[in-house]
Amino acid sequence: MSAPPAPDGDVAGKYLTFRLAEENYGLQILKVQEIIGMMTVTRVPRTPGFIRGVINLRGKVIPVVDLRVKFGLPEQAETEVSCIIVVQVDRGDDTVVMGIIVDEVSEVLDVKAEQVEPAPAFGEQVDTAFILGIGKIGDRVIMLLDSDRVLSSDDVVAIAGMAD
Repeated sequence: MSAPPAPDGDVAGKYLTFRLAEENYGLQILKVQEIIGMMTVTRVPRTPGFIRGVINLRGKVIPVVDLRVKFGLPEQAETEVSCIIVVQVDRGDDTVVMGIIVDEVSEVLDVKAEQVEPAPAFGEQVDTAFILGIGKIGDRVIMLLDSDRVLSSDDVVAIAGMAD
């Protein structure tokens, strides 16, 4: 389990912020393709529990991940503000398009490098490589996520196979 890189100028930029449980998270806006309302997700047998299934997005099959389950948070019924963020995840030379279910999209924030601290080290047992850094925006703390690392390479391979 590797520690995340120290924040530098690469973490500065625009982030789409969203909520899961009572926490705030951010994804680099350049990785976000679109935000869609909740729609029927078709379950796929024998997939990991965090993979909700697939959706048909304008004729393209897109795998959908329940980020609450992936992060070990308690499951919650969708509400009128729950939505799917469609993101592009780099996998080597390929790009996998997938959806992630979040409780609520908040806003787009412009985060400056000096507002970001490295993710705290929790020891070898806790993998924080998917956290770009911790954003301190006013009195809020926002986990800035690396969408390419939120899912392990094995997870992405399994998800990419669903979309083929």
